[in-house]
Amino acid sequence: MNPVLPQRWRWLALLLFSGLLGGVLRALHFPAGVLLGCMVVGILMSVQWGQMDLPTPFFVLAQAVLGCLMAQSMRPPALTKVLADWPLFLGINLLVISAAGLLGWLLVRRKVLPGTTALWGIAPGAASAMVLMAESHGADMRLVAFMQYTRVVLVTAVAAGVAHLAMTVATVPAVPDQTTGLQNLYHVGATLLLIIAAALAAQRWHIPAGGLVLALVCGTTLQALGVLVIELPPALLVLAYAVIGWSIGLRFTREILLHAWQALPMMLAAIAALMGLSLVLALLLVLLVGVAPLTAYLATSPGGADSVVVIAATSAVDASFVMAMQLVRFLMVLVLGPRVTAWLARR
Repeated sequence: MNPVLPQRWRWLALLLFSGLLGGVLRALHFPAGVLLGCMVVGILMSVQWGQMDLPTPFFVLAQAVLGCLMAQSMRPPALTKVLADWPLFLGINLLVISAAGLLGWLLVRRKVLPGTTALWGIAPGAASAMVLMAESHGADMRLVAFMQYTRVVLVTAVAAGVAHLAMTVATVPAVPDQTTGLQNLYHVGATLLLIIAAALAAQRWHIPAGGLVLALVCGTTLQALGVLVIELPPALLVLAYAVIGWSIGLRFTREILLHAWQALPMMLAAIAALMGLSLVLALLLVLLVGVAPLTAYLATSPGGADSVVVIAATSAVDASFVMAMQLVRFLMVLVLGPRVTAWLARR
């Protein structure tokens, strides 16, 4: 039994060790180094000392920052390209979602997890919505949460590793550092107002991932109309990356790990199969469409969208393509995922 550590000391230790590990990864030019460092430290702290609840407003604000980061890449030329290639975005994401449904169905048939838990746990995105919907349909919410966030952790770690290796081996020019440089205070202020408004609206109306979605939609629209120029303060980006990392890591507890231990091998196999299919789709994008390999890999990685967006923003890739592909799948899973999964669960 671990000795009880006062809550304030836990938070102090979390901040200290996250800063150290995140700083080391950033110094090594590791994509999404801050997010990865905070995620790893969050997992270790939560397992060692018990669950630590990150205040919901912080998480919603961080999502809104990432929504603006995505909108920043969706300038009119990039948006026009995405709209012109909509069958490609729709087709690739339908394949990923269909594969996830098939894997979940196989796990249910083999009775690897109780009831319909696997169907909700393997869905490639909208993790929070899937966890909440799963409980209302009789699935084990703890196992669904564990499976969803294990997928997010693995996808994030592997995607960041692949991006780091690809940029090192290919000696790709470094992505411009988004944490330096002077900015227009008027544009920064307008962007901050959009972030706060999106976060408040998301909490007021209880919209799943609403901070990200509302900031993205409003930011893209205002930017396309020439009303807004999105500029994000460097410190705000770092804080958002940290909060997203903690939001993933702090969900893992010793109790959940013990509860899921027996089913862990099959869970990992299903997640690996989903990641393998995404790799095949990435190869198809490279061979048939001519997308750059790293861009294709990040675009088809099976979520979380917020963590992959951070990796894309800190790597030398076509960020608009990656973010658009992730956004389309995120919205498809958010809108269709619970309905399709509930339909499968009833049968």
